[in-house]
Amino acid sequence: MTPERLRAFCLDFDAATEEFPFGPEVSVFKVRGKMFALSWLDAKPLRVNLKCDPDDAVRLREEYPAVAPGYHMNKRHWNTVTVGELPERMVRELIEDSYDLVVAGLPRAERLKLDRP
Repeated sequence: MTPERLRAFCLDFDAATEEFPFGPEVSVFKVRGKMFALSWLDAKPLRVNLKCDPDDAVRLREEYPAVAPGYHMNKRHWNTVTVGELPERMVRELIEDSYDLVVAGLPRAERLKLDRP
């Protein structure tokens, strides 16, 4: 997955936005003001921080060397994924899981505004 494809995939979710609160080199992808992905899109290798269920986070770290505790994030709830070292389909699923976790934590009124089940 290229940085361009990562950005496009993140922005394809309903109400997803890209912001730069940490400077122009760090893309932060949000839904209704809550972050679901963070990436230095120009970095080599390409990495992305993603929210994750705590039990799944530990399992993924044990199973895949490309998944590490979230860099500069709450290590219980966030993983850093080295994108090129995992199949693209898996990276997409992890991004979607992150988005879904964030949406699930939104107030009901905000969730109802989204085009998601």
